[in-house]
Amino acid sequence: MPMLVSTPFQEYVMAMDRVLRRLRTVTAALDAAGVRYAVIGGNAVATWVAERNPAATRTTKDVDLLVEYDDVERVVAAVDSLGFRRDDDRRSVILLDPEDPDRKSGVHLVWAGRRVRPSSLHPAPSLDEAVRSREGYLVLSLPALLRMKLTAFRDIDRVHIRDMLGVGLIDAAVEATLPADLLARQREIQATIDPDDDL
Repeated sequence: MPMLVSTPFQEYVMAMDRVLRRLRTVTAALDAAGVRYAVIGGNAVATWVAERNPAATRTTKDVDLLVEYDDVERVVAAVDSLGFRRDDDRRSVILLDPEDPDRKSGVHLVWAGRRVRPSSLHPAPSLDEAVRSREGYLVLSLPALLRMKLTAFRDIDRVHIRDMLGVGLIDAAVEATLPADLLARQREIQATIDPDDDL
């Protein structure tokens, strides 16, 4: 009987499945432990974009969570029984999955209410801006997520903002919540979008 060998695309699909399982497992553990958090980053963008068009979602290889700095030990304790190992870097704490202990694939903790980088225009949002998604986990509200993305303003953040614009998530009401400096960045991205493009 021939040995079954996974194709590169099958490996990709399995990797995305692992990210989703990691997201669900860790957030369920934090919910069970009563630890406050919010899903941020690419998974948060995908959660919101999927509300309008599931086919327009973009994959990501890690899980980013907004948590209180003072809760980090509670977060670590909540996932300890799942085999996650703590690994600190210069700015944050990463929780390494025992099944895939690559830092780039880990659960990255970001501190609520603090600047992600010293050069950040604004601090990260408060956990008071988290909402319960239809997927069951807590996710940062759309206006707060947009502020985070506009504050970071890396290439991937601009791509994520284009994705949100492309499915009509960012309307005048959402834009009205932005401070002037972030609104300018938002308009800069919006000006590059061709309405005839298939986003």
